[in-house]
Amino acid sequence: MRRDNQSSVSEFLLLGLPIQPEQQGTYYALFLGMYLTTVLGNLLIILLIRLDSRLHTPMYFFLSHLALTDISFSSVTAPKMLMNMLTQTQSISYSGCICQEFFFLLFASLDSFLLTSMAYDRYVAICHPLHYTRMMRQSLCFLLVLVSWVLSFAIALLHTLLLAQLSFLRGNTLPHFFCDLSALLKLSSSDTTINQLVILIVGSVVITLPFICILVSYGHIGATILRRTSIKVIYKTFSTCGSHLSVVSLYYGAIIGLYFVPSSGNTNDKDVIVSVFYSLVTPMVNPFIYSLRNRDIKGALRNILTRATFSV
Repeated sequence: MRRDNQSSVSEFLLLGLPIQPEQQGTYYALFLGMYLTTVLGNLLIILLIRLDSRLHTPMYFFLSHLALTDISFSSVTAPKMLMNMLTQTQSISYSGCICQEFFFLLFASLDSFLLTSMAYDRYVAICHPLHYTRMMRQSLCFLLVLVSWVLSFAIALLHTLLLAQLSFLRGNTLPHFFCDLSALLKLSSSDTTINQLVILIVGSVVITLPFICILVSYGHIGATILRRTSIKVIYKTFSTCGSHLSVVSLYYGAIIGLYFVPSSGNTNDKDVIVSVFYSLVTPMVNPFIYSLRNRDIKGALRNILTRATFSV
């Protein structure tokens, strides 16, 4: 395959969000607020877990990595989108586009693997509480995170290397606010059969298998708590798992809406809107879900504020 892509296009034009020009200022303020909330909210989660020794458990270890991933995930697309909206420019260099696509796939995959690890942690804690300390030892937690990073890096690199082999002779206009892989493949003038096949196979590893593992984990959790007659135990279990279930529902719900639900209107507009949801809205909502529904996080925040007040 002849590599002439770099001579055929040096930059791409991002059409951005499907909004009217007179609404640009309003949406710019909205998305800037969402991005800052995402960064500050997730940084607060990481800080609380770091400072409160009671949160040094496998569950919050995974949560801290999820919060870091959410910050990175939003930072891949939001700053460039906000800059384009502010300066009224649409261009992104070829190398910048390829890098954006790589990191977007990296952190999207990492999100999925971390949510799966958190589901396994909840399964062990509820279904095998007497063996929790032995089964969820620190070395296993580090290994799960390390494997998640390695797999995510390999998946993103594979897609990026295949994308770099394609030519873009049809044009350089992307109907999106970032360099989305599917939009780039539609724009390519090369044969994308291999790329589509890899997406199908790797998608099963990144999305389908983790989602099945999460469903199986919570199936066992549900069966376990239903065998217990104590309402207090059942309530405590649901309060513990509720935050994680909410995040899983938001993450996979957006992906299912994007890739598995047929469109009745403008497909490009639907893809852009759903992409905004799972790349900007979901990472922003996660800190609120974990702080509002988690007594440990709220307790840690109160302790930090109390200590700060007394020190002042």
